[in-house]
Amino acid sequence: MANNVQGPKVAITAVGARARVLFEGHEVADSDRALMLSEPGGPDVCYFPLEDVETFFLRRNDHTTVSPWGGAATWYTILRDARVVEDAAWSYEHPFDDAGIIAGHIAFAPEHVDVQIDAPTPLRHVQAHDPPYVD
Repeated sequence: MANNVQGPKVAITAVGARARVLFEGHEVADSDRALMLSEPGGPDVCYFPLEDVETFFLRRNDHTTVSPWGGAATWYTILRDARVVEDAAWSYEHPFDDAGIIAGHIAFAPEHVDVQIDAPTPLRHVQAHDPPYVD
């Protein structure tokens, strides 16, 4: 889908570490493939691949919103342990081109869940071989 609306520029990068979502102490998402979306003037938002989310506890609801950079957002209700929380998560099923990488991902409202991100794994420096290693 082409982006027909001019909005703020966003940056989307790999989290580079394990990220989890807890709802009332229960794990709802766990991924080492999460993406971080940074928008000027807003908080960073972690997006989880749907394959790494316990979607059994989510139900799509009737709420939708529109973002100038992402397009139409679909919202979800969490149902877990007799608790029902409306608009606890959202996704962009068909985001605009600039945000296309978050298609198939879901984000969670921080007021309803705890998002935990491990410290990034440092890159291990490998010493150069002299002479260079050859198979």
